[in-house]
This record gives sequence, C-alpha cells and structure tokens, in this order.
Amino acid sequence: MGKGFFEVPIAINEPVLGYAPGSPEREAVAQTYKEMYHNSVEVSLYINGQDVSTGDSATMSCPHDHQHVLGSYHKAEKKHIEQAISGALEARKQWSQMPWEQRAGIFLRAAELIAGPYRAKINAATMLGQSKTIHQAEIDAACELIDFLRFNVQFMTEIYSEQPESSSEAWNRLEYRPLEGFIYAITPFNFTAIAGNLPSSAALMGNVVIWKPSDSQVYSAKVILDVFKEAGVPPGVINMVMGDPVMITDTVLSSPDFSGIHFTGSTHVFKDIWKKIGLNLDRYKTYPRIVGETGGKDFIVAHKTSNPKQVATAIARGAFEFQGQKCSAASRCYISRSIWPDVEKHLKADLASFKMGSPEDMSNFITAVIHEGSFDKLAGYIDRAKKDENAEIIAGGNYDKTKGYFIEPTVIKTSDPKYTTMCTELFGPVVTIYVFEDDTWEKTLHLVDDTSEYALTGAVFSEDRYALELGVKILENAAGNFYINDKPTGAVVGQQPFGGARASGTNDKAGSKLNLYRWISPRMIKETFVTPTDYRYPFLG
Repeated sequence: MGKGFFEVPIAINEPVLGYAPGSPEREAVAQTYKEMYHNSVEVSLYINGQDVSTGDSATMSCPHDHQHVLGSYHKAEKKHIEQAISGALEARKQWSQMPWEQRAGIFLRAAELIAGPYRAKINAATMLGQSKTIHQAEIDAACELIDFLRFNVQFMTEIYSEQPESSSEAWNRLEYRPLEGFIYAITPFNFTAIAGNLPSSAALMGNVVIWKPSDSQVYSAKVILDVFKEAGVPPGVINMVMGDPVMITDTVLSSPDFSGIHFTGSTHVFKDIWKKIGLNLDRYKTYPRIVGETGGKDFIVAHKTSNPKQVATAIARGAFEFQGQKCSAASRCYISRSIWPDVEKHLKADLASFKMGSPEDMSNFITAVIHEGSFDKLAGYIDRAKKDENAEIIAGGNYDKTKGYFIEPTVIKTSDPKYTTMCTELFGPVVTIYVFEDDTWEKTLHLVDDTSEYALTGAVFSEDRYALELGVKILENAAGNFYINDKPTGAVVGQQPFGGARASGTNDKAGSKLNLYRWISPRMIKETFVTPTDYRYPFLG
C-alpha cells in the first residue's frame, strides 16, 4: 500500500450562478423542473446499501401546488430502524479503518457531482419540494452543500495535522478516532445543504450514520442520497430512514451503541431528545455527543445614523427570502424614530414590487410556505395582529391556500416591544417593527438582548462607530452570528461559521472545523525510545 503525506485540493467557495434569462443554467433547470414535475418518484428507505419498501407510504407534494403529487416515500417500522443500526455497526468495522484520503476522495467527488451533472436536478428538486426560488435553491442545494463537502475535507486534514510537541526521548502523537458506535442525524426541511451536511460531516470523520430527513424534504433528500451512492459511500455508512419521528428517535436512543446526535430543527424537539438521552445514560457505552442548531428570533437594530435604504433592503431580504423560513431570518426589527419614515417608505416600495407564485416562474421573489400547518399558524398570528390595539399591519396581511400555501409578506408595527410576534418564532414571511426614540439607543440594545430566549443571528446598523461598538458589546451573547450593516442571513461556509447559543443550540459552528471536532475522539500515544529500568529518581540520593 502506498504511503504519503497527502494534500487535498484547496477548498474554494462554489461560484453562485446567475440564472439570468436566456442563460444555459436557467434553461437546464427549467427543463429539469418540468421533467421532474411530470414524473412521479418512489423513495424507499435506504438500509445497509439496499432500498427497502415497507408498504406503508406517504405522498410528497409541492407547497405551491399542493394538489400535485410528486411521488411517495416509504415509512419505517421499528424493525427497520434496528436493521439500520446493526447494518451501520457492521459497516463501521471497515469504514472506521479506511485511510482518511479514501474517505476524502468520496466526498470531494460528491461535491463535483453536485457542481456538475446533478446541479440542475438538486436545484429543481428543492424548488419543487420546498418551494424555493431558483436563487435560493442555487445558494443552498448546490453551492452551500458543495462548500460543506469541500471545506470539511480541508478542515479534516487541518485537524489531523494538529500534533503535540515531541522530544528526543519520546514521540508524542495524536490520532483522531471516530466515535465508538453510530451517529443519529436529524435534518430539517428548509435547507437541502444541511440535509446533506449533517450525515456526511460525521461520516467523513469515520463514523457511521442513521439519517432521518424531514418528511417535508424527502424529495430532495433522495437526490442527495443518489449523489452519495454515485460518489462511492459504502453500504451501511449512511442509512436514510423516514417515518414516525418519535418511534425512530426512541429506537435509536435505546441502543447502547448510540454515540451522538447531529440535529437541526425545533428547540422543543431538541430539548425533548436531550432529556431522553439523559435518562438513557446508564445504558450507553460512551457519553453521547449532542450537537444541535435550533430556533431563532433574529433581530435588526437600526441607529439614527443608519442609511434608511440599506436598512429597508436588509429587512426585505432578511425577512422574506425563502418566505422567512430560515432559522436566521430577520423577524423583529428595532428602528430609530427619526429614520423610520424613510425606512417604511422604502420597505413598502420593495414589498409592492415583490411577485409571488410558483418557483417555476423565475421572476417570482416569494413562493409558498412549506405545509398547511405552517400556513394555519401564520394566518392565526396575522389575524390576531389585525385585532390587537397595540399592533398594526402596515403591509401585506393576506393569505390564500386554495392552490398553494401562500402567505403574503407581512409587516406588523407594534407599540409594545414585547408584543407576541416580537418574541415568538414564527418561521414565515412576517416581520414585526418596533420604533424607538433616538435617545434610547443603549436602552434599546438591552431590550433586544432581554426579549428573546434565542441567540442565533442579529444585525446592527449605524454609521456611528461608537454606537456600533456599544451594540457589539451589549449584544455579545444575543447572537452567535452577528452582522454589522448587513442582513442577518446568508452565512457562507468557510467564511461565517454558523450557529448560536441560548435556546438556539450548542453553537458548534457548521461550516468550520469546530463542528468536526465533535465527531472524533482523540487518542494520545506516547512512544518512549529508551525505557527506564530503575524506579529511583536522583532526589532519592
């Protein structure tokens, strides 16, 4: 077997294609969208390298065209989860011992498959199944997932190269083992890239994975799985299962070989899982790693010196791209009174220019929310704001689920900084504005910090550096990703590692090597060259 100190290709961020009218990438994704729309797909469980059909299935539909069925997916029984666990543990025997450069080659190949032959397909699947515009699909399903795969390989090599001091007497070395057991990856509907990264980042480090994608993202998850298969991920290394989330989770967490969870989803679910892990501690062979990114109630705060047009653009993009269904989406804004009239004018003009409809029409900026449950929740908050004396809808406020789950981008202005939509995570195209007095900047910053249980993202706008510095200081713990004069969304792998604390998660920073550290267990090896033969030290005389 050949040996060497190998260098991987230097990771670079995948360029975002423009999809301008008439461009080849636009024509390719439009054609792929049509083909996929008219061809039903059946998604099986994927266990130990085999497609498993169970006879119990559920349908997949477009959120923007909910009567149209894209296909179906099979749901697991408990025995299937147990089979996935045993298959993963068997696969671990070889996978955990595979040379790192071979694992790297698989996931680097996966990145290039997405960048090339799978690009139109993974984007079209994300447009169809999750109602993302082509731009949102491109920056997520293609570019961010490619970035995760490339940069994680580079981060892995950086970790492996971190070694302790040695001397002429002894050689000290660290080896970075995968965790002993298997990893459980639970992924959300809103980012195809997250669905690909959570299982693959753990697998890259030599772990085996049970992956449960969101029921609302199975359609594009199947494309991710196809990429992993073609890239050469061996059977049993990444197993994809769907079905009753409680049953799947309880079965996984009852295994003595459960060694970690990689989670993105709701705060409530994550807390419940953490409790179950705690109650099961006595049965586990090792203390499980718990990594989670959960909710957010993300803010924009604008000082009186801010540029009103910049603030309005940050709200329009930060609150309404992908219908506000990002954990980083701006959903509460604090605007200084003297600039509010101009911010309001620009924001209303932006919203009036939004087009809403199917992502197939690439001139649309807004599409549908993910499902009826989300639609009904958001409609309820909008209806409440229409009635409450301390709230006023100044833009939007309409909704219609006749054909798709369409919520009009809505701006609520409130006189109560603790109004329900200033505090509650809504996960939709609804933003709430509170206007504060110009001379209460410091007080308002403390208000922002004290209002929410979450601490994921936030942005401060000001042309006054003293005001900015105060914002950075007071809001130190209010956001894991903090933006100055920019919207609070759009973190880029390798540039802005993503994650928050408080009720927003464990802040293990996806898109950096900090996350990969959680999926390894270092072993320190000391090799002494001349071994002592006498216990006596010089001080004994």
